[in-house]
Amino acid sequence: MAIQVAVCGPARCTSAEAEQARHVGELLARAGATVLCGGGPGVMAAAARGARSAGGLVVAVRPDDGRAVTRTPDEDFSAVVMTGMGQARNVILVLSADAVIAVGGSWGTLSEVALAMRRERPVVVLGGWRVVDPAGEPVAGPVVVTTPAEAVRAALEAAR
Repeated sequence: MAIQVAVCGPARCTSAEAEQARHVGELLARAGATVLCGGGPGVMAAAARGARSAGGLVVAVRPDDGRAVTRTPDEDFSAVVMTGMGQARNVILVLSADAVIAVGGSWGTLSEVALAMRRERPVVVLGGWRVVDPAGEPVAGPVVVTTPAEAVRAALEAAR
């Protein structure tokens, strides 16, 4: 089975974050990985678009039941899982992934990073949350990178 990498990030992202996510999705697809995402706008849509542009497989794990008005166009997804679970769907997304790449940051993204770390999934952070301990030192675990290529390389190496 192909390696599955979740690409997480804010629904409301900057244009730079969207471009990074698109490039991450494209590179994952070119490497033969299946891209998992939350099925929404912003980073999720950009990662899906990048993966599909490279002929990749994209699975969206949606928080709703399919009746939502604001959705990313279905052509960006190979398959859609409607959970009806709201943000609790983050657990399904993370547990389905061999590694997680977080692009940018939002409260939902921080939730996905924390869930992945608790479930011992490798986490790669590209321009997003930096978690520190009470002394201000970085918490061990997430790998911080600065480019989409580094993010994909680190996630695939950790997933193997």
